[in-house]
Amino acid sequence: MKKLIAILILISAVSNAQNTIKGTIQPALESDWVILYKIEGAQQVFVQNTSIKKDTVTVDGKQKIVSSFQFLLPEKAATGTYRTTYNIEGTGYVDFIYNKENVSFNFNPNNPFETLSFSESKENIEYLRYQIAIFEAQRQLDSIQVLGLKNVDAALSVAYKEAYDKVNRIQEKFTKRTKGTYIAPFIKASSINNSPAIFSSPENYRANLTSSFFDAVDFSDKTLLNSPFLFSKISDYIFYLNTSDDKKTQQNLYKESLKNVFAKVTNTAFKKEVVEFLITQFESLKNIEIVDELFNHYYSTLPVSLQDAKFKSQKLALLSVEVGRIAPDFSWEENGKTIKLSDLNEAKNYILVFWSTACSHCLKAIPKLDKYLKGKPDISVIAYSLEKTDFKWKKMKQDLPNWHHVLGLNKWKNKIVTTYAINSTPDFFILDADKKIIARPYELKDLKEVVDQF
Repeated sequence: MKKLIAILILISAVSNAQNTIKGTIQPALESDWVILYKIEGAQQVFVQNTSIKKDTVTVDGKQKIVSSFQFLLPEKAATGTYRTTYNIEGTGYVDFIYNKENVSFNFNPNNPFETLSFSESKENIEYLRYQIAIFEAQRQLDSIQVLGLKNVDAALSVAYKEAYDKVNRIQEKFTKRTKGTYIAPFIKASSINNSPAIFSSPENYRANLTSSFFDAVDFSDKTLLNSPFLFSKISDYIFYLNTSDDKKTQQNLYKESLKNVFAKVTNTAFKKEVVEFLITQFESLKNIEIVDELFNHYYSTLPVSLQDAKFKSQKLALLSVEVGRIAPDFSWEENGKTIKLSDLNEAKNYILVFWSTACSHCLKAIPKLDKYLKGKPDISVIAYSLEKTDFKWKKMKQDLPNWHHVLGLNKWKNKIVTTYAINSTPDFFILDADKKIIARPYELKDLKEVVDQF
């Protein structure tokens, strides 16, 4: 009996030392799993995963199926921002703060950000209340400001002052109420330095927004550094606040905003994370000019011990065949001579096409391309053929005597094929006289549209 009591006491102690993370999803998910991560800066660190259960509940007299899940976090689990992910694609996640207390929340998986509510966890409940209240008050203030910019003669000063005061009251209230809590730095850093008077000039309004955007942010605060907050703030500043429809102006705005961001970031380890995060963002936009800017002006200035050579080579390789880059060089044997792509000087433009005799689309497109280019002496073609053997290739190239022909054995494993990131054929590259990639048409009709403009 004494042993049994001792075991029960031990089980009770272990249970009490754990905290639960519970989620209820309505409507129910098709998925049967959910993953828990801890967010550390821009990184997701796996914590654990669990299965999703389905239950039938009665809502307004009607039976509905809801999904639910639960995680148990040990007492030693670190305080911070966590993420539950239930969908690999899209916005299939919910972020919350864990600070040694049980957390329970509900949300609609189709719109998690606007439907999220907490039923347990004082800090999450308070933080969400703040976000809702400050968002609505700021939205009202912004709408009055926008109206004032559209109609400078409108009498909006009183309405603007009332809305301005309301924003400040909400900010003050939650700042005082959460002093000393884990969420306090987030609330302080979310404060917006609004102008006490309405702007009549769009230029002055924009200048105030950009110059004061980070006024309330402490980039040395450890709580903020170990959360996604700063990355979200930086993203908003660069990608949403500094925008232009003019491409050249946009590039200059990106460069200026980067300069302003890194003037604020003094922690070198965090700077590395920010640079790598932004490189990844601009890489997804295929903006090689800004990727180069980030590598040359910010990544290269990091201490050598923090620079990741593998990261740099991988990212630059992904962009090595994008429009604006010099086409990666390669050589081949032709009529007993070694020819290099970079040495060709016979044309104003070149078409580099990756194809294969085993590709039915290619066997239709290649003759059509040859016919289309008849009478265009300023365009030269380099046909790189992905083959297992040279048998069919030797025969096919005889029908295209005016082209340069390159045999790429080992097909998809061929070094040049992987360098150019070829994953389907035919694949076209249009180059200028200096072998700079000026277009990557998807189909033959797209290629014709580009060439017709020459």
